[in-house]
Amino acid sequence: MATEYATEKVKFSSGFFLQYMVQQYMMLLRWTDQGIRNFKDTTRRADAAKSEAERIGGKLTIYWTFGEYDMVCILEAPNDEAAMEFGLKVGSLGNVRTTTLRAFTEEEIARIVNKLG
Repeated sequence: MATEYATEKVKFSSGFFLQYMVQQYMMLLRWTDQGIRNFKDTTRRADAAKSEAERIGGKLTIYWTFGEYDMVCILEAPNDEAAMEFGLKVGSLGNVRTTTLRAFTEEEIARIVNKLG
């Protein structure tokens, strides 16, 4: 009984940590020649990218755009290392080139600014 309680407590703590301690990254994507040649597979590739984000403990939201970038994504990941792992994995498939920006919420930037007095 005590072991089950401890296990549930860890699950709750882990869920709480992931829900509130996640970091955000804006990803700007451009199709490579390979990616645009195979544009009909874009939603299948998006599903695979979402699965990869889940594997690293994150979440991926994708928007298709036109103009300078072909897609804009919001990656929620537990840390920079996980975000880097995700970017390397997705980029290694050869369909997109990414530019990744660490994004801060209003609350996060307020804490940073408040530290400066």
